[in-house]
Amino acid sequence: MFAPARRRCAQRLVKASSPPSDSIPTFLLPAFQTPAAYRSFATTSPCQSKIGSAPLSIPPGVTFKIIPPSARARTARSQAMSTVQIKGPLGELSMAIPAYVNINEDPALLGPTLTVENDRDAKQRAMWGTTRAYLQNHILGVSEGHSAILRFNGVGYRASVEPTATTVEPEYPGQQFVNLKVGYSHPIELGIPKGVTASTPQPTRLLLEGPEKEVVMQFAAKIRMWRKPEPYKGKGIFVNGETIRLKNKRTK
Repeated sequence: MFAPARRRCAQRLVKASSPPSDSIPTFLLPAFQTPAAYRSFATTSPCQSKIGSAPLSIPPGVTFKIIPPSARARTARSQAMSTVQIKGPLGELSMAIPAYVNINEDPALLGPTLTVENDRDAKQRAMWGTTRAYLQNHILGVSEGHSAILRFNGVGYRASVEPTATTVEPEYPGQQFVNLKVGYSHPIELGIPKGVTASTPQPTRLLLEGPEKEVVMQFAAKIRMWRKPEPYKGKGIFVNGETIRLKNKRTK
């Protein structure tokens, strides 16, 4: 019933798309039609890492040195990693750089610049900015240092720095300890990591200083774990500018 109408529509489409040919039958024309040209989308250059591509800022008095991997490390199965040594007035720090991260020390640039071998690889793009952030933190640490201020909010909450401890053994000679009084019946004594200095400008304030930001903030988080800020009375140990929004008291 509908066959003639379909045939007429197909012939009409064939005539509109291409002129009839004498050598090729009409019913074979749709199979030999040239495909329509596809529209090509615009391609742009890959987006560079905003943090990783930024040059490192090296202040005066800080030396930045790249040590290539040794010959034994190059012959090993694992990828050889170069080491960056950073020296400054407050100490010396070193960091291993992944093999796919390159550091350009061109004097014409504002500072050392990091690049990766394949900026389309997800892992390399992730480590691009991470490596640059770690290096910049090390540069700032050996020149100015990193600090963390802990605030003790609560009745009787305070901290002190002691040369000896009764519950903890020293890990290195001359180690000092932080003594916390935050509502427990037993004393809480924590050994200060090597390279970190602690002081108490006030009984309810504890100042941590050190060249390596990761070690300073990790020790601050370890102290905070003993009394996390609670949202009903606002009691606890706060790190730097940390705040908490108070909730209404529970009612039965």
